[in-house]
Amino acid sequence: MTATDRSIELINAAAQAAADKLAHDVIAYDVSDVLSITDAFLLASAPNDRQVKSIVDEIEERLSKELGAKPVRREGDREARWVLLDYVDIVVHVQHSEERVFYALERLWKDCPQLELPADAQATRGKAEEHAHAQGADGGPGGELR
Repeated sequence: MTATDRSIELINAAAQAAADKLAHDVIAYDVSDVLSITDAFLLASAPNDRQVKSIVDEIEERLSKELGAKPVRREGDREARWVLLDYVDIVVHVQHSEERVFYALERLWKDCPQLELPADAQATRGKAEEHAHAQGADGGPGGELR
């Protein structure tokens, strides 16, 4: 069994929305062979809570306007450290970069096939590491001025 065309359409729209709001490390997995409750997961992250919320809002708005899809469940809004949008066909996880490293969802789903994403979303890969390095090198949070 593979992800449906509708799931792929939702994943691509959500991935593009995340990339447009400068999400880091956007990746999607086809989990349809191992889970019966959904076809695909989209993972994205951001370096701060405000940006997590912005990415989530953009995904929700884009999927509603373009595809008429509304999440059946939205969790994690209060702290905006890890927000989950459940669209039944797909589940979107937008995490603060620290939560992404700690929970390492990619390790859980590494045996599932990755889904091809729009070029803008693929270009986000490695952005979290670049951001962390830049923050450490310029005296930002966790770094010292050299």
